[in-house]
Amino acid sequence: MKIPKRLQPLVDDGIVDKVLRQLMSGKEATVYVVQCGDEVRCAKVYKDVSQRSFKNAVLYNEGRKVRNGRNARAMQKGSKFGLEQQEEIWQNTEIDALYKFADAGIRVPQAYGCFGGILLMELITDADGFAAPRLNDVSMSEADALTDHATMMDYVVRMLSVGVIHGDLSEFNVLVDANGPVVIDLPQAVDAAGNNNARKMLLRDVNNMTQYYSQFAPSLATTRYGEEIWEIFEAGDLSPKTVLTGEFADSEIAADVDEVLHEIDSAFEEELGRREGWLEDIDD
Repeated sequence: MKIPKRLQPLVDDGIVDKVLRQLMSGKEATVYVVQCGDEVRCAKVYKDVSQRSFKNAVLYNEGRKVRNGRNARAMQKGSKFGLEQQEEIWQNTEIDALYKFADAGIRVPQAYGCFGGILLMELITDADGFAAPRLNDVSMSEADALTDHATMMDYVVRMLSVGVIHGDLSEFNVLVDANGPVVIDLPQAVDAAGNNNARKMLLRDVNNMTQYYSQFAPSLATTRYGEEIWEIFEAGDLSPKTVLTGEFADSEIAADVDEVLHEIDSAFEEELGRREGWLEDIDD
């Protein structure tokens, strides 16, 4: 295929030998399959901030540290330079999370580096060597659903144990190969200790996973893994060895009805945004 303009510098520098095909185009990036020597890899080309349609990005940027005061002020003003700095942080967040998650025992694509806003990483394939499907496109037995759900809960615990929440975990951001689920799409990963929306995002991540797998394993529908994980985390007792039960007892303190209604409205809006993003992936 014709070499995309953004990938031409990598071809000129010998980092990429050949662009084979476009794999997908989504709300934040376009992914290409590329030849690098004897290996076939992915090249994730991030879209310009003016073209990217990721919802509620401000929620994810909260708590991300900017050491340079000038950069921080530019980002707050929304200047061209500030947007460039914000994009750099967005991209660095993903590659940092890939390395951190891999070290924590979470299955993610292997990263090979970020070059001018282009992330080179492993191409996850199925048993036949084709690009692995997203979880949304996979059906499974009840036993497999229970096994893979347990794996995903273990991954959520491992993420949180290193202080990170995926932030957009769903059946659209998980690939499935012969060995089970692989977590992808991490630029929105958030600092669990520095983001005021951390608990909300953790619960949403877990609920998205549980809701999907419960189609095949109905017993999962009544579990409360998100609340259980967060409670253990807040108590300072969470570790990769934590054994989960899926059970959680609500506090006997009366709930703030207004706050509950606000949470419901927010969750509904975010679900609409997530579905719109999925539809954009299809349209592209």
